[in-house]
Amino acid sequence: MNRIVSLQHGFTLIELAIVLVVIGLLLGGVLKGQELIESARARNLISQMDSIRAAFYSFQDRYQAQPGDYPGRLAHANLSGIVNNQVGGNGDGLVRDTPLARESLLVWVHLSHANLIAGHYRATGGQPDPNGEWPRNPYGAMLKLHHDAQFAGSGGQPRLNLKTGNQIPAKVLAEIDRKIDDGRADSGQFRFSDFDGGGGAPRDDHCYDRASGLWRAAGNAANCGAAALF
Repeated sequence: MNRIVSLQHGFTLIELAIVLVVIGLLLGGVLKGQELIESARARNLISQMDSIRAAFYSFQDRYQAQPGDYPGRLAHANLSGIVNNQVGGNGDGLVRDTPLARESLLVWVHLSHANLIAGHYRATGGQPDPNGEWPRNPYGAMLKLHHDAQFAGSGGQPRLNLKTGNQIPAKVLAEIDRKIDDGRADSGQFRFSDFDGGGGAPRDDHCYDRASGLWRAAGNAANCGAAALF
Protein backbone atom coordinates (compact mmCIF):
# COMPACT_ATOMS: atom_id res chain seq x y z
CA MET A 1 0.00 0.00 0.00
CA ASN A 2 1.32 3.37 -0.95
CA ARG A 3 1.30 5.95 1.77
CA ILE A 4 0.91 9.65 1.09
CA VAL A 5 3.12 11.56 3.42
CA SER A 6 2.19 15.19 4.14
CA LEU A 7 5.05 17.28 5.34
CA GLN A 8 4.16 20.63 6.92
CA HIS A 9 7.00 23.04 7.44
CA GLY A 10 6.77 26.08 9.74
CA PHE A 11 8.86 29.20 9.62
CA THR A 12 12.35 28.88 10.93
CA LEU A 13 13.64 31.36 13.50
CA ILE A 14 15.75 33.00 10.81
CA GLU A 15 12.74 33.44 8.52
CA LEU A 16 10.66 34.91 11.36
CA ALA A 17 13.48 37.28 12.23
CA ILE A 18 13.68 38.47 8.62
CA VAL A 19 9.90 39.06 8.50
CA LEU A 20 10.01 41.04 11.76
CA VAL A 21 12.92 43.14 10.50
CA VAL A 22 11.06 43.93 7.28
CA ILE A 23 7.90 44.88 9.20
CA GLY A 24 9.98 47.05 11.52
CA LEU A 25 11.60 48.81 8.60
CA LEU A 26 8.23 49.46 6.98
CA LEU A 27 6.72 50.84 10.19
CA GLY A 28 9.81 52.91 10.83
CA GLY A 29 9.60 54.35 7.33
CA VAL A 30 5.93 55.26 7.76
CA LEU A 31 6.53 56.92 11.13
CA LYS A 32 9.59 58.75 9.85
CA GLY A 33 7.59 59.93 6.84
CA GLN A 34 4.84 61.27 9.10
CA GLU A 35 7.44 63.03 11.24
CA LEU A 36 8.98 64.65 8.17
CA ILE A 37 5.55 65.80 6.97
CA GLU A 38 4.77 67.33 10.37
CA SER A 39 8.16 69.09 10.48
CA ALA A 40 7.60 70.46 6.98
CA ARG A 41 4.18 71.79 7.99
CA ALA A 42 5.68 73.38 11.10
CA ARG A 43 8.30 75.16 8.96
CA ASN A 44 5.58 76.17 6.51
CA LEU A 45 3.48 77.69 9.29
CA ILE A 46 6.46 79.57 10.75
CA SER A 47 7.26 80.94 7.30
CA GLN A 48 3.62 81.94 6.78
CA MET A 49 3.52 83.82 10.10
CA ASP A 50 6.83 85.56 9.39
CA SER A 51 5.62 86.66 5.95
CA ILE A 52 2.36 88.09 7.32
CA ARG A 53 4.17 89.89 10.14
CA ALA A 54 6.65 91.41 7.67
CA ALA A 55 3.79 92.47 5.35
CA PHE A 56 1.90 94.04 8.26
CA TYR A 57 4.87 96.15 9.38
CA SER A 58 5.73 97.10 5.79
CA PHE A 59 2.17 98.37 5.30
CA GLN A 60 2.29 100.28 8.59
CA ASP A 61 5.62 101.87 7.68
CA ARG A 62 4.49 102.81 4.17
CA TYR A 63 1.00 104.16 4.93
CA GLN A 64 1.35 105.15 8.61
CA ALA A 65 -1.70 103.04 9.42
CA GLN A 66 -2.62 99.45 10.10
CA PRO A 67 -4.08 97.27 7.33
CA GLY A 68 -7.72 96.51 7.98
CA ASP A 69 -8.06 99.65 10.08
CA TYR A 70 -7.01 101.84 7.11
CA PRO A 71 -9.90 104.22 6.26
CA GLY A 72 -11.69 103.53 3.00
CA ARG A 73 -11.06 106.94 1.43
CA LEU A 74 -7.31 106.46 1.92
CA ALA A 75 -7.41 102.87 0.69
CA HIS A 76 -9.31 104.05 -2.40
CA ALA A 77 -6.72 106.78 -3.04
CA ASN A 78 -3.55 104.81 -2.33
CA LEU A 79 -4.11 101.09 -2.96
CA SER A 80 -4.31 99.67 -6.45
CA GLY A 81 -7.62 98.09 -7.45
CA ILE A 82 -9.73 99.49 -4.58
CA VAL A 83 -12.69 100.96 -6.45
CA ASN A 84 -14.97 101.74 -3.51
CA ASN A 85 -14.04 104.41 -0.96
CA GLN A 86 -15.99 102.51 1.71
CA VAL A 87 -13.55 99.58 1.71
CA GLY A 88 -11.80 100.40 4.96
CA GLY A 89 -11.80 100.50 8.73
CA ASN A 90 -12.52 103.28 11.20
CA GLY A 91 -8.92 104.48 11.57
CA ASP A 92 -8.81 104.18 15.38
CA GLY A 93 -5.38 102.52 15.31
CA LEU A 94 -6.63 99.03 16.21
CA VAL A 95 -7.51 96.07 13.99
CA ARG A 96 -10.82 94.95 15.42
CA ASP A 97 -14.24 94.13 14.05
CA THR A 98 -17.06 96.65 14.35
CA PRO A 99 -20.70 96.62 13.24
CA LEU A 100 -19.64 98.67 10.20
CA ALA A 101 -16.55 96.75 9.10
CA ARG A 102 -14.85 93.43 9.75
CA GLU A 103 -11.35 94.83 10.01
CA SER A 104 -9.84 91.42 10.78
CA LEU A 105 -10.79 90.34 7.26
CA LEU A 106 -10.17 93.69 5.57
CA VAL A 107 -6.54 93.19 6.65
CA TRP A 108 -6.05 90.74 3.79
CA VAL A 109 -7.79 93.04 1.29
CA HIS A 110 -5.49 95.94 2.15
CA LEU A 111 -2.30 93.86 2.24
CA SER A 112 -3.05 92.21 -1.09
CA HIS A 113 -3.95 95.48 -2.82
CA ALA A 114 -0.73 96.96 -1.46
CA ASN A 115 1.03 94.03 -3.19
CA LEU A 116 2.48 92.83 0.10
CA ILE A 117 0.87 89.36 0.08
CA ALA A 118 -0.26 87.07 -2.69
CA GLY A 119 -3.92 86.24 -3.21
CA HIS A 120 -7.18 87.59 -4.60
CA TYR A 121 -8.81 89.39 -1.69
CA ARG A 122 -11.83 91.58 -2.40
CA ALA A 123 -14.34 93.68 -0.49
CA THR A 124 -17.61 95.46 -1.17
CA GLY A 125 -18.41 98.43 1.03
CA GLY A 126 -16.94 97.86 4.45
CA GLN A 127 -17.31 94.08 4.27
CA PRO A 128 -15.05 91.47 2.64
CA ASP A 129 -16.39 89.68 -0.40
CA PRO A 130 -17.66 86.24 0.77
CA ASN A 131 -16.47 84.82 -2.55
CA GLY A 132 -12.93 86.04 -1.94
CA GLU A 133 -9.93 83.95 -1.03
CA TRP A 134 -8.80 83.90 2.61
CA PRO A 135 -5.42 82.78 3.99
CA ARG A 136 -5.39 79.30 5.47
CA ASN A 137 -2.85 77.29 7.40
CA PRO A 138 -1.34 74.02 6.05
CA TYR A 139 -4.28 72.13 7.60
CA GLY A 140 -6.98 74.14 5.82
CA ALA A 141 -8.18 76.36 8.70
CA MET A 142 -8.52 80.13 8.37
CA LEU A 143 -6.01 82.57 9.86
CA LYS A 144 -7.09 85.73 11.68
CA LEU A 145 -5.28 88.95 12.56
CA HIS A 146 -7.15 90.82 15.29
CA HIS A 147 -6.78 92.94 18.42
CA ASP A 148 -8.34 90.81 21.16
CA ALA A 149 -7.65 88.63 24.18
CA GLN A 150 -8.44 85.24 22.62
CA PHE A 151 -5.22 83.54 23.70
CA ALA A 152 -4.01 81.69 26.80
CA GLY A 153 -2.74 83.79 29.69
CA SER A 154 -4.21 87.03 28.34
CA GLY A 155 -5.74 88.03 31.66
CA GLY A 156 -8.45 89.70 29.62
CA GLN A 157 -5.94 92.21 28.22
CA PRO A 158 -6.29 92.44 24.42
CA ARG A 159 -3.27 92.56 22.12
CA LEU A 160 -2.81 92.47 18.38
CA ASN A 161 -2.19 88.84 17.45
CA LEU A 162 -2.16 86.52 14.48
CA LYS A 163 -4.21 83.36 14.97
CA THR A 164 -2.62 80.36 13.28
CA GLY A 165 -6.02 78.78 12.74
CA ASN A 166 -6.96 75.44 14.27
CA GLN A 167 -6.83 71.79 13.14
CA ILE A 168 -3.11 71.76 13.98
CA PRO A 169 -1.73 68.80 16.00
CA ALA A 170 -0.44 69.73 19.47
CA LYS A 171 2.91 68.15 18.62
CA VAL A 172 3.41 70.56 15.72
CA LEU A 173 2.55 73.60 17.85
CA ALA A 174 4.95 72.38 20.55
CA GLU A 175 7.72 72.14 17.94
CA ILE A 176 6.96 75.63 16.64
CA ASP A 177 6.92 77.05 20.17
CA ARG A 178 10.30 75.48 20.95
CA LYS A 179 11.75 76.94 17.75
CA ILE A 180 10.48 80.52 18.05
CA ASP A 181 9.49 81.09 21.69
CA ASP A 182 9.62 79.66 25.23
CA GLY A 183 7.96 76.28 24.58
CA ARG A 184 4.95 77.09 26.77
CA ALA A 185 1.36 77.43 25.59
CA ASP A 186 0.35 80.07 28.15
CA SER A 187 3.25 82.54 28.05
CA GLY A 188 5.65 84.27 25.70
CA GLN A 189 4.83 85.46 22.20
CA PHE A 190 3.32 82.19 20.92
CA ARG A 191 0.38 80.83 22.89
CA PHE A 192 -2.64 78.55 22.67
CA SER A 193 -5.80 80.06 21.14
CA ASP A 194 -9.27 78.54 20.90
CA PHE A 195 -10.07 80.51 17.73
CA ASP A 196 -12.23 78.41 15.39
CA GLY A 197 -10.93 78.79 11.84
CA GLY A 198 -13.17 75.95 10.67
CA GLY A 199 -14.23 72.56 11.98
CA GLY A 200 -14.78 73.45 15.64
CA ALA A 201 -12.95 75.39 18.34
CA PRO A 202 -9.95 73.70 20.03
CA ARG A 203 -10.15 72.79 23.72
CA ASP A 204 -7.38 74.11 25.92
CA ASP A 205 -7.37 71.05 28.19
CA HIS A 206 -6.80 68.82 25.15
CA CYS A 207 -3.96 70.92 23.76
CA TYR A 208 -1.89 71.89 26.80
CA ASP A 209 -1.50 71.15 30.47
CA ARG A 210 -2.88 74.03 32.51
CA ALA A 211 -0.68 73.23 35.51
CA SER A 212 2.67 73.27 33.70
CA GLY A 213 1.69 75.37 30.69
CA LEU A 214 3.33 72.83 28.37
CA TRP A 215 1.78 71.62 25.13
CA ARG A 216 0.39 68.08 25.28
CA ALA A 217 2.74 66.85 22.54
CA ALA A 218 2.57 63.22 23.65
CA GLY A 219 -1.25 63.16 23.46
CA ASN A 220 -1.05 65.06 20.17
CA ALA A 221 -4.67 66.24 19.96
CA ALA A 222 -5.45 66.89 16.30
CA ASN A 223 -7.47 70.10 16.69
CA CYS A 224 -5.30 72.75 18.34
CA GLY A 225 -4.40 76.33 17.49
CA ALA A 226 -2.23 79.21 18.60
CA ALA A 227 -1.78 82.96 18.44
CA ALA A 228 1.44 84.83 17.67
CA LEU A 229 1.43 88.08 19.63
CA PHE A 230 2.64 91.32 18.02
